[in-house]
Amino acid sequence: MARYRTTVSSKWDVATAFDYMSDFSNSATWDPGVASAQTLSAGVVGLGTTFELVTTFNGRSLPLTYEITAFDPPRRVVLRAESSKVVSIDEVTFTPTANGTDVTYDALLRTRGSFRLAAPVIALLFKGIGDRAKAGLERELNR
Repeated sequence: MARYRTTVSSKWDVATAFDYMSDFSNSATWDPGVASAQTLSAGVVGLGTTFELVTTFNGRSLPLTYEITAFDPPRRVVLRAESSKVVSIDEVTFTPTANGTDVTYDALLRTRGSFRLAAPVIALLFKGIGDRAKAGLERELNR
């Protein structure tokens, strides 16, 4: 299993940061590993909302459908995706600060099937993917 956890300080208030991060279609703007992202569900973002992301991993496209499985505005949102190759669980928590919000992103990636053999390599690659996404988050959450 690969894990990446980071905290980014944002000048945005907690409600604005929560709304932006909960709408996972925004991930294409801050995560260079996401080629495209769209909302599949109609209506307001909340528990059960689904998003389709096309991620790029080691030069290959991997479509993933994420669903919000926990929704506690403006404190926490959890998204989960599952394919034949991976299970991805992304938890984002929000802590108000004197200058805005600390956004903590905790991503778990479990490999499945034949991908299990490559788990140690994938864990190393996942850190690089996380570092690039963190840089995008720092940029977007402070624009």
